[in-house]
Amino acid sequence: MRVAALAGVAVVGAGALILVGANLWIVWQGGRHSVSAVEAAPKAQVAIVLGARVWSPGAPSPMLEDRLKTGIELYKSGRVHKLLLSGDHGQKTYDEVNTMREYVLARGVPSQDVFMDHAGFSTYDSMYRARDVFQVRDALVVTQGFHLARAVYTARALGLDATGVPADLRTYTNETRFALRDWVARVKALLQLHVLHSGPRFLGPVIPIGGDGRATEG
Repeated sequence: MRVAALAGVAVVGAGALILVGANLWIVWQGGRHSVSAVEAAPKAQVAIVLGARVWSPGAPSPMLEDRLKTGIELYKSGRVHKLLLSGDHGQKTYDEVNTMREYVLARGVPSQDVFMDHAGFSTYDSMYRARDVFQVRDALVVTQGFHLARAVYTARALGLDATGVPADLRTYTNETRFALRDWVARVKALLQLHVLHSGPRFLGPVIPIGGDGRATEG
């Protein structure tokens, strides 16, 4: 019994070390390639705005709305020439990306400069598809601070010259829960990127980010 107990403690300890080590590594690496505000962001081809919950058609959650506002600010300040809106449109009854598109168009971003990634089901999928489908080379990645390090780390590990821009414009409900969940998600990211080398759920034809975003409508 004592040996089994010691083995159990060793397994738990190893798991805790992996969890903490993975998080420290990603937070450090992602943080060193992030800025504190829009004004500090470098110029890039595109801002990748990562999707989040929509309450109903046309109604982004506060977290998503702030990502969109930050993306619009990057576009209007001339730091990027295009917006890539990447989210979940896996069902007819749930559509993040068209809600995102309607929001930015209503605030003056021209439709030809708005690209939609309908299969951005995860951070990993979004960055993989940004590289392989949309041919993105350099990007500003827009999301909240708790998610930013993982998003930037993922993008850079996949070969994008990515810089993170935080979209924390208010306090969010359940933000602590999301932040805790990201601890586990960071371990998964390391496995996907460096062990499993898995592809995204969907790829599809190439749609270069330098072209016309209206090709992605639908």
